[in-house]
Amino acid sequence: MSLAHGIVIHAETVAEAWEKAVIECWRRGREVDTEYGERAKEILGLLIHIRNPFSEPRIHRGDIYAAIPRSLQRYIEEVVNGSLDWAVKEGKIHYTYHERLFNYPPDGINQIDYIIRKLERSSFSRRAQAITWNPKLDMNVDSPPCLQRVWCSIRDGKLIMHTMWRSRDIFRAMNMNILAMTEMQRILAERLNVKVGSYLDFSNSAHIYEKSYSDVERFITVLSRRTERDKQTLNAQSRR
Repeated sequence: MSLAHGIVIHAETVAEAWEKAVIECWRRGREVDTEYGERAKEILGLLIHIRNPFSEPRIHRGDIYAAIPRSLQRYIEEVVNGSLDWAVKEGKIHYTYHERLFNYPPDGINQIDYIIRKLERSSFSRRAQAITWNPKLDMNVDSPPCLQRVWCSIRDGKLIMHTMWRSRDIFRAMNMNILAMTEMQRILAERLNVKVGSYLDFSNSAHIYEKSYSDVERFITVLSRRTERDKQTLNAQSRR
């Protein structure tokens, strides 16, 4: 199979974007080795554009991980409110996205406040960004941050957010990643007194791990059956 790269997905909602990403990687991804010792289907360079990130449905009913009781709520609290930052301080985990964005080590820089100040002064600024990667901390660990950079600007009275990810588990993590980051986008928009605009999400390596293959096969089968039922329903209605 030839290398799958430079794939662009346009979607109206978060749920639609995730569904399309899973299907694209499953059908077009190239199987590769990983540093975890298992194979994965991979797209190199996946760009997702979500036009209305708060249009429903936001949560895809096929995301078995978001469906685990309170898992999505706990993850959003971790990313947006810093509910696990204490574990970083105690050395129990290496990082959280909230810690890197709101309390970047070692100097405790609040990069989200910087984004707000920058856009308050100049709404069209191209400098309103935050990073997570810290070479001193991340170069020699097994699980460095996947999220690398958040970039924001205001256009036509709406807050645009772009996020960049070095590595992305599409099936097990992407949907909740995007849900959490768009919650942060909403909070930033409220603090800046503007509306929420579009959301762009770029992954260097977007992949589905081998351990998820059977779950993805079931997911695709359910989607196909649902699509066929919808077609039959529309045909029946058109004949009335």
